[in-house]
Amino acid sequence: MVDFWFNHFNVFANKGEVRWYVTAYERDVIRPHALGRFPDLLRATARHPAMLYYLDNWLSVRPGFVRRGGPDQGRRAGLNENYARELMELHTLGVDGGYTQRDVTEVARAFTGWTIDRPREQARYVFRPAAHDFGNKRVLGRVISVGGERDGEQVLDLLAAHPATARFIAGKLTRRFVNDQPPPALVERVAAAYRDTGGDIRAMLRVIFAAPEFRAADTAGAKIKKPSEFVASAARALGASADARGATALARAAAEIGEGLYEATPPTGHPDRAEAWVNPGALLARMNFALSLTGGRLPGVRADVEALVAGADRRQPQAVLDRLLAELLHGRASEQTRTVLTAQLGLPEITRLTPDDRGPADTDVAKLAALVLGSPEFQRR
Repeated sequence: MVDFWFNHFNVFANKGEVRWYVTAYERDVIRPHALGRFPDLLRATARHPAMLYYLDNWLSVRPGFVRRGGPDQGRRAGLNENYARELMELHTLGVDGGYTQRDVTEVARAFTGWTIDRPREQARYVFRPAAHDFGNKRVLGRVISVGGERDGEQVLDLLAAHPATARFIAGKLTRRFVNDQPPPALVERVAAAYRDTGGDIRAMLRVIFAAPEFRAADTAGAKIKKPSEFVASAARALGASADARGATALARAAAEIGEGLYEATPPTGHPDRAEAWVNPGALLARMNFALSLTGGRLPGVRADVEALVAGADRRQPQAVLDRLLAELLHGRASEQTRTVLTAQLGLPEITRLTPDDRGPADTDVAKLAALVLGSPEFQRR
């Protein structure tokens, strides 16, 4: 859920000062609210320096405001709509949520003055009244007139309670846990849980996990693992252990496959659909990682591949393959996968021969395990 919400409220670590804020953002904002209430999470992200800096709201001020002090002293500044737009399109209502460009401008006005105090030192949220537009705003047909910091807070309350937000969040959660094309009926039930509980995340998840659609046979294996999921599941399947160097090596491996830690540039975060991760280059990168993992070539990561085939006759490649399929795929290997993998058993790099070529003497378990990790069944969850 931390991974899900970080991508929903994504910030890009390599944008300026965000690199210094990002770990605190995950620790202090995303993680504590990951199983709480969506409105609380929304409010927490809106105030954190990582979000304020990433989407430029810390620079957004009322028209005609003149900066005092610092390198920009005397420079006229103005409204920045980046945060307002993403707040509605990506964080709450969704692109089809019924807002207009006028709503974007009005929301941006409501958040003027929400900024960062000493961004290169303490880097704390602060509201600066002098930079705020105190005029009335109209957002989604409702007048926002409370004034000051409360303008932004009222907008957050309005968006969090909107039916479009309930549907949008329900759709994303269902896509994450069920299918890239989430069942409409289930999405509506999850949205109803959002509305009934005021955005309680646990309540929405309970609806998903208790749903017949979640337990349906065609749900198993419906989702392609993201690179980070593939890397983590492969290491776990092999019973691997990792020290600090190993953790870095695994994070780097996920980045090489396409999902760098804190490195999603767009505000949409890393994608959660199969088409983003299924292409020849990405699949080759996954196989290369599997070979490095099973071959013991990742610094700080130790995987006892031999333990997976304990008791199997190493002189019988088919017996070794059967054991690996049972241990790593748990009986989910299709006939096509078995056929493809069985065809590899005669290759010299899989089956080692005795010096006098009298027949197979040993099986390269590491390479064969990597091929199993590269199978379509292991790429899915």
